[in-house]
Amino acid sequence: MRIIFCQDPLDAKRVDMDYETEWHAAQAAGFKTELVSLEALMEGQAARSIRQITPALSMESAIYRGWMMKPQHYQQLYDALQSKNIELINDSTAYAHCHYLPYSYSMIASLTPRTIWRTSPSKPADWKELFEQIAVFGESPLIVKDYVKSRKHEWVDACYIPDASDHGNVQRVVWNFIERQGAGLSEGIVFREFVPLEYLQSHDKSGMPLSKEYRIFFLDHQIIAFLNYWDDVTYDEDQPDLTPFMEIARTITSRFFTMDIAKTAEGSWIIVELGDGGVSGLPEQMDVRAFYEGLLQD
Repeated sequence: MRIIFCQDPLDAKRVDMDYETEWHAAQAAGFKTELVSLEALMEGQAARSIRQITPALSMESAIYRGWMMKPQHYQQLYDALQSKNIELINDSTAYAHCHYLPYSYSMIASLTPRTIWRTSPSKPADWKELFEQIAVFGESPLIVKDYVKSRKHEWVDACYIPDASDHGNVQRVVWNFIERQGAGLSEGIVFREFVPLEYLQSHDKSGMPLSKEYRIFFLDHQIIAFLNYWDDVTYDEDQPDLTPFMEIARTITSRFFTMDIAKTAEGSWIIVELGDGGVSGLPEQMDVRAFYEGLLQD
């Protein structure tokens, strides 16, 4: 199996500096590593983006580890690699299934906060319809995000809504979110019921509450890494029974994905969201080589 990383935009022969540690760890674990030009791929030049990749003599599997991209660009990368006898273990359908929250929501609904989604409001009638939709939340607090990301480090201004019935503040937060996402807005707007989590501390810059959260990496529906989500936060020894999460993981139509879980203030454990394993980040303080050794041995 190969690991395909993004190349440095300024030096095509080097890995993107943010993935340099992973590059060396993957090689040390025994993987063959390759470079793809994300810039060329985004420009619609998929063949040029994989120019440096060595063709395989027979079909060989690979994992992409790099920056997020839209499913259509992932499909272009997938198709281009097949011309070199290389097949990403997740196709674009599997990628989108975990990358876009609404695509996998039905699979995780029993263990995740209530969620609705819609297109972005652009005229007064859209706002009226939006307020009618979120009426199901009553006066509960909400989190707003797009299909992929929130702006959680802008907690008060573009993420957290204390009262779903306060239409003025809803419009303020949602509009801030849309404007600040700009061209990076993924698909539409997602509203999630805010569930208080077990508090650890507040982020020193944004004031966002940091909670007891973990990131689980699955390969072929088996856990290969169970990681503290937050760096520089002290975790105690209390960990969840993973059985219900394993049961849900077996229903996910992806070979390589992540599941973020958290402990609520009331003491139960929930799924925060899923992610594609290729574009989900690793905590800074983890043993990266151990991660790749686990990936190789699975």
